[in-house]
Amino acid sequence: MTNRILSTLSAAMLALGVIAWSVPALAVDAKKNDEETYRLLSLFGDVFERVRAEYVEPPSEEEMIEAAITGMLAALDPHSSYLNAKNYQEMQVNTRGEFGGLGIQVTMEAGFVKVISPIDDTPAFRAGIESGDIITHLDGESVQGLTLAQAVDKMRGKVGSDIRITVVREGREPFDVTITRSVIKITSVRSHTEGKVGYVRITSFNEQTDKGLDRAIKKLKDEIGKDIQGYVLDLRNNPGGLLDQAIAVSDAFLDRGEIVSTRSRKPEDTQRFNAREGDLAEGLPVVVLINGGSASASEIVAGALQDHRRAVLLGTKSFGKGSVQTIMPLSGSGAMRLTTARYYTPSGRSIQAKGVEPDIVVKPAKYEEIKADRPRRSEADLRGALDADKKDEKADPGKAPAEGEAKSGESDEAQDYQLARALDLIRGLAIMNQNASAK
Repeated sequence: MTNRILSTLSAAMLALGVIAWSVPALAVDAKKNDEETYRLLSLFGDVFERVRAEYVEPPSEEEMIEAAITGMLAALDPHSSYLNAKNYQEMQVNTRGEFGGLGIQVTMEAGFVKVISPIDDTPAFRAGIESGDIITHLDGESVQGLTLAQAVDKMRGKVGSDIRITVVREGREPFDVTITRSVIKITSVRSHTEGKVGYVRITSFNEQTDKGLDRAIKKLKDEIGKDIQGYVLDLRNNPGGLLDQAIAVSDAFLDRGEIVSTRSRKPEDTQRFNAREGDLAEGLPVVVLINGGSASASEIVAGALQDHRRAVLLGTKSFGKGSVQTIMPLSGSGAMRLTTARYYTPSGRSIQAKGVEPDIVVKPAKYEEIKADRPRRSEADLRGALDADKKDEKADPGKAPAEGEAKSGESDEAQDYQLARALDLIRGLAIMNQNASAK
């Protein structure tokens, strides 16, 4: 029995990724910490052995170890998690921009699945799922007790099959929605012309985003021609994605300077990413739209363009996810997603649990827009979220006066009030530039 416990303990230590360092004899505190670590691992091994030997039914050792790792990572913060081989493979497919499912970006909150944002033109989007919705049941079964990965796995399935989800939405009784699963192809960049202004919407940051942005800008230049006045970059309800894509998108509008820095526990691991020469917009005015659903990579772009005064940010405060997750492959083809750093804007601001404040606050005006941008939980409200960096006390860049909601009788020119104000701003800046050039 003793040998078996020791063997189990060794396996548990390997599964938990524990490495023992030899310490100098004088490093008393470090030695005490190591002893405490081994005591706790011995406790884990004892519990594992007793469950394996005495549980009412023979448990799966693999599932027990995976559950222990899952619990350990989930206890750190809302964004650290364990990915088994299947989930790791699905995550890799997701970042390539194509996967099967419903088409929603989700997180876990208080034991339930919370919708960060539905993805444009997907089954969930067409079914009316909204940012901030709470999913409590899947096909009549409660999601409580499931990890986020397990809940997502249940929402995915055979293309063409249906799933019934129970939704709790502020101001309404819980209701059921039946959604048919389909192949979700993420076209992360969409664009169209608004008169002489180019409109570009980025819905997520996957491996195709920078190329999609490049194509969109070139297309808008061809369609509008030399009279183009500027660009609106819409990052509303964009939940984020790949860090390198956020850097590439920021770089597309910047000629020089820092884009973002990441800082982890060790000062020597600090990384800084700088812009290269070349501005896709060729110096024309840029307005960036953000709201409470703009998170992570979206905030990197917004913060960089704001700090460099390259764009005017318009809308409402962003989500506030200023942490970096690293995917670390593990033996057995699985991986863990671990929060390893905070990111900082060029001026040294940490956005974690704070969000990015727009230069011009413009709240939605129409009922449908108000619903989509209603007060919602942010990163700071998530259980276990990293605190804001207390060392970051730098003031935000100066803000222009806030603009309120539309008054009754105001022009109904655009269905999207925030976009209408962005277009007005671009056109106004274009007129000012023309007048300045004429002098």
